[in-house]
Formats: sequence, structure tokens, C-alpha cells
Amino acid sequence: MKKLALSGFSDEISPVFDEQLAAVREFGLSYIEIRGVDGINISELSPEKLREVREKLQSSGVSVSSIGSPIGKISIEEEFAPHLEKLKRTLEIQKELNAPYLRMFSFYMPAGKAPEEYKGKVFERMNAMVEEAARWDSVLLHENEKGIYGDTAPRCLELMQAFSGPHFRAVFDFANFVEVGQDTLSAYESLLPYLEYIHVKDALRLEKKIVPAGQGDGQIKKILADLLHSGWRGFLSLEPHLTDFVGLAALETDPQKRNSALDGKSAWKLALTSLREILQEIPEAKELAI
Repeated sequence: MKKLALSGFSDEISPVFDEQLAAVREFGLSYIEIRGVDGINISELSPEKLREVREKLQSSGVSVSSIGSPIGKISIEEEFAPHLEKLKRTLEIQKELNAPYLRMFSFYMPAGKAPEEYKGKVFERMNAMVEEAARWDSVLLHENEKGIYGDTAPRCLELMQAFSGPHFRAVFDFANFVEVGQDTLSAYESLLPYLEYIHVKDALRLEKKIVPAGQGDGQIKKILADLLHSGWRGFLSLEPHLTDFVGLAALETDPQKRNSALDGKSAWKLALTSLREILQEIPEAKELAI
């Protein structure tokens, strides 16, 4: 039986892996979503570095909730074969770290082009990736990243209806939906049967700014309350994006989203405190040691 647990992208605390682990333990967490390790993307770890990471996780008592991979975060027009090989290596890393999930995306769409023009190509590639995950008995989690094919609820639903099963499920990211003008409540209602994992990140629609959970237009409290009341259990994973961190420039091109004076650890603590305050008001969250 799955339990409710908190996790988060620890590389937003610090690029230094030892500092990431020390901070999450200080915050009372025992899971991380692993993405950047000592400045290296998780998908690019050498066998030696991977062994070091595994040993540090074990000695610190921290487990990996998901691999925060960049798989599918390339243009649909880029060559696919090398990317499929990268997926295979990342699936190997997932197994080495005993992570239950691997986060991925459904390819960036060319500027000015309708995503529908690329549906066939997207689905062909997604099918190949899900088949590869099945060979590893792994679970891919699709994130609704802005600018990719599955950035709106209707197109996420298309992907889920086509591929959802034991090896393909959905991540729900509040802020990403806000940033593409998608109402989060209607997105949640349509995608609920497929939701496996939650990214806790909020945003203001008009200001186009990332803010702590509950301070934006993501309707986080309302959705989490309904989700937990429905019996859903799984990982609530923090992705603060409240200050600059190594790797953020590659993810966010808007400098206004990188102008906070908070350091990584302080920003992470603010994000965690904001989430915990929301959870304290949800009866079903009392099982968490928050």
C-alpha cells in the first residue's frame, strides 16, 4: 500500500550533494527527487559517481522518490535515436538507485507550429519510450511542462488514454498548468484517474511568477484536499523555483523567475513550510509527520 510522503528536487538547495542530503534530513524528510548531483545531471553520472551517490544515500538514510530526468525535454525535430539510448542509461540509473519512478516529458514543439501537427511523431516516440520502460519494469511519469506537446490538460489526457498503464503515469505540476493558462481544477478533474505523483509549485497567472504553495493561482489547497480525500496516496514533491540555483537558467528563460534574494536552502525551507501549512489544514494529511 502506498503512503503519503514528502520529497523534492534537492539540487535547488545546493549543487553539492552532501549539502542536499544534510539539508533534507535537517528538514525532517527522507526522500529526494534527484536531478543534479555535484553539478552533474542525473542522466550523465558515470558508474563510479553513481556508486558514490548510492553509498551516500544509504549512509544518510535518504531514498529517491523519482529520477528527475531530462528525457523527452528536447525538440520533436531533434534526432530521436541518441535520446532513446540516453533513456536506457537513465533507466539503468533508476534501477541502481532503487527509485520507483522516472520523470520525463513529451518533446518541445517548434515555435509558431500547432502541436497537433506533431501528434503522430510524438506518439511514435512515446510508444518507444514506454516499451523501453516496460523492458526494465520501470514507471515513466509524464510532467506537464510548458512548451511541450503535453502542456495542457487535453493533450495530457490524450497521452494518458493512449499509454497509461503499469509503465506510464502522470505527474501533476500546478505552476506549469498556470503558466500555460490552463485552469488547474479542470486539469485535475480530467487527469485524476492517471495521477501518480505531484509536483508542488505555485504561480501567479498574470504576473507570470513562481510563488510559494498557496500564494498563487494553482488552487493547491483545494486540489490536494480533494485528492487526499479521494484516497490517493503518493509523493508530494517540492520544486520551489524560488531562487537561482545551478541548472535553473537552463529551465527558466524569464529572469523575473530567478530574481529572489533567498539562497537555495532558505528558498527550499520557505517552500516546505508553505506546503506544511496547507497540509495542516487537510485532515487526511495528518498521517504525515509534518
